[in-house]
Amino acid sequence: MTENTLHPLTISLHKQSRVLEIVYNDGENFKLPCEYLRVFSPSADVKGHGPGQGVLQLGKEDVNIKEVEPVGNYAVRLIFDDGHETGLYTWSYLYELGQNQKSNWIDYLHTLNKSGHKRKQDD
Repeated sequence: MTENTLHPLTISLHKQSRVLEIVYNDGENFKLPCEYLRVFSPSADVKGHGPGQGVLQLGKEDVNIKEVEPVGNYAVRLIFDDGHETGLYTWSYLYELGQNQKSNWIDYLHTLNKSGHKRKQDD
């Protein structure tokens, strides 16, 4: 299956557990926490406009998604309860986030630690 043919069969927002569950047409099932999706937002506010311009996201432990808006047949826009609502999560980007969730999260925690910040739950 090529990247162009990958698409979600279902996208379910579990607000109480703050998880977005995505089942893809290749059988992959990803459970992506809202905090993870927020700190890895594809928006320019988070990623920056070029290499090395990303902004480390802090204090997003309790963030939730208020709404999932479809964008054509290729993406969704996630509206977070902290006011963030920019950046389109394409099917391929969500798939990549799912496949690389563990390593992405370890890298994020390492970057937080290096910058002297701690997550609220880590106290």
